[in-house]
Amino acid sequence: MTSVAPESDIRRHELAEFLRSRRERITPEQVGLVRGPRRRTPGLRREEVAQLSAVGVTWYTWLEQAREIQVSAQVLDALARALLLDSSERRHLFSLAGSADPAPNTPCPSVTPALRAMLDRLDPLPACVQNSRYDILAYNATYARLLVDLDRLEPAERNCVWLAFTNPQWQAAVVDMPDVHRLLAAKLRASMADHLAEPAWKTLLARLEAASPEFREVWARHEVVGPGGKEKYIRNAHVGLLHLMHTDLWLGPAAGPRLVTYVPQDEETRLRLERLYALAPVPA
Repeated sequence: MTSVAPESDIRRHELAEFLRSRRERITPEQVGLVRGPRRRTPGLRREEVAQLSAVGVTWYTWLEQAREIQVSAQVLDALARALLLDSSERRHLFSLAGSADPAPNTPCPSVTPALRAMLDRLDPLPACVQNSRYDILAYNATYARLLVDLDRLEPAERNCVWLAFTNPQWQAAVVDMPDVHRLLAAKLRASMADHLAEPAWKTLLARLEAASPEFREVWARHEVVGPGGKEKYIRNAHVGLLHLMHTDLWLGPAAGPRLVTYVPQDEETRLRLERLYALAPVPA
């Protein structure tokens, strides 16, 4: 009877082989090191990768030996930089390690041109793509003006939790804001459990705690709520009260990006969404 190796073992060995192959293709000169006269190792030595990544030599050696050790996102980020990985190789590294890439401003691979076209075709239904940190990665014309004028915001500001706790226009549009504050903080805490050490998550948390006493208060309750849809009322500044059903369509694992849509729950809301879409500027 043939036994099958556990998936974790397969991943560790694939990761080890991938790291070894990337290490062996890089010359010392590419990373600012001096090539000694007696060098026989193809590419970099393990101790050189460890030095460039600021990790222990023994620990890195165990990683290439596929030993069962924990690898943080920060270490993976350092290894990716030390080994000069391109974007595809970097995604592969994090995928093999079973970790989310913490690099800020990394384009979401799920927001493809086809998905952006689908967002546009969903108009006048408001729709966007969010990640598990509640960053708004892409959106259509109706969603752009559903709660606040997203086009006027810097990309770093386009985060639902940040806007809910710091943006007066967003807050004025949301009915039952105190309940929404509690729900968003609880959802963020539940999502963050898998990303506690990742820089982008820690940065968002620090910004929220520094900017909002309300956030600090609800965050201290340690409430958690899983992802899911919800019936919502939104007071849109342009067309009035909207009665909507918020739904999520996951584009990958539950911790990954999702397509968020808002479906009208009555005829008046449907007509008002059409008027809201009509206010969108005509593309040049």
